[in-house]
Amino acid sequence: MSTTVKSLSAVALLLVLGTASAGAGEGPWGPGADDASFKAMLKSGFRSKGIATLARLDQDETQAFCSDPDNVSGKTGEKKRAEIEAANLATVKWPSDGVWLGDYKEGEKVAQSGRGLTSTDKADMVNGGNCYNCHQLSPKEISYGTIGPSLYQYGKLRGDTDEVKRTTWAKIWNSKASNACSNMPRAGHMGIVTEKQIKDLMALLLDPASPVNQ
Repeated sequence: MSTTVKSLSAVALLLVLGTASAGAGEGPWGPGADDASFKAMLKSGFRSKGIATLARLDQDETQAFCSDPDNVSGKTGEKKRAEIEAANLATVKWPSDGVWLGDYKEGEKVAQSGRGLTSTDKADMVNGGNCYNCHQLSPKEISYGTIGPSLYQYGKLRGDTDEVKRTTWAKIWNSKASNACSNMPRAGHMGIVTEKQIKDLMALLLDPASPVNQ
């Protein structure tokens, strides 16, 4: 069995066991997560290796809120959702030098790279943004995901006003600022990419010369 299949099987098992434990009460992993056997299963199913430590099992308030499917669907937690979005917006660090755009060619490299944050990576290596995993960007790239919306002609359609720049920067820095349960990683907030990389991604999205806007 391949490593990928094993990983998918493990995820499926987590989902099944998580569902089976539902009804035992509320916890940081959603309904049933306070069940001792469920927590023990999680701890035994993961191990610390390299930079991938068991800290990845610890949820913050945003992740805990979004572990409840009713909160994700919007059936419950409307007030709490607004509070979480406001709290995440407050974490956004704007360009330290007031410059929004970097080099779109470097931004394309960041968007293409999915390296970083795994057990085989080094803590001092440069991470990628892995943007193509979820979005269409340049029409020249035929391999892209569709979990997120297409970003093709992003700047051409939206312009480059200060409001557009702030909205785009905030989305990349901390996607939960505008959608508490967004599937998009909190790239800047979680230290996945640097300020310079975000500037380069901003250029990829907004620079008129970028392949995204052709």
